[in-house]
Formats: sequence, structure tokens, C-alpha cells
Amino acid sequence: QVQLVESGGGLVQPGGSLRLSCAASGRTVSGYTMGWFRQAPGKEREFIAAINSDGVFTMQAASVKGRFTISRDIAKNTVYLQMNSLKSEDTAVYYCAAAPGWTKGYDYWGQGTQVTVSS
Repeated sequence: QVQLVESGGGLVQPGGSLRLSCAASGRTVSGYTMGWFRQAPGKEREFIAAINSDGVFTMQAASVKGRFTISRDIAKNTVYLQMNSLKSEDTAVYYCAAAPGWTKGYDYWGQGTQVTVSS
């Protein structure tokens, strides 16, 4: 079993930055693809970014490309999402998720952390 807990959300002005963390427990996620998703009010959950098991390959959704960076620290069993140049449209609950492989579905999900971008 894997438990994922997101942290680092909060209120930020447009153009600001936040770094989200996702701490895994229960077992190591070193062999897992890790992803970030978000869900805004009234919208479906949206894929944001993913990083493969050894951290050498990442992908980003077009909506955040060039602004958000996913990374991971295998030793700390933690994945991060660095969010820069935040826009009001980035306001959402952000979720961390784990998949057993790059081509596999996401089996584990965190509770989410709220990010609000507002002036």
C-alpha cells in the first residue's frame, strides 16, 4: 500500500510561486511513476505533470509547460511540483498520484492541497 500526502498549497498572487510536496508512506515509491493532477471547481480532474521512476523523464500538460516543474527525491520518498508564474486559472485542488509504471494507470492518490491564485 502507498499513502500520499500533499502539502505546500496556499494563497498566492498572480505571478507568484509555490512548491508543492507529496510525501509517500507505506512503501517506497522509487519504482513508481509519480504524477500531479488538479481539479478546479466545476471542472474535471486534469493531468498536470508526471515523472518516471528514476526521474530521467518528465512530461507536462500544455497548460503548465514552461511554468511548472516536477521533480522527485528518491531517498526522501517525495515528489515535488514547483509552480512559477502562477495564474488565476491555476486555482484548483492539486493531487499527487502514483502509478506502477510509465504506461500504467494511477493506483494511489493523495487527499489534495488547495492552491488559490488571486490578487
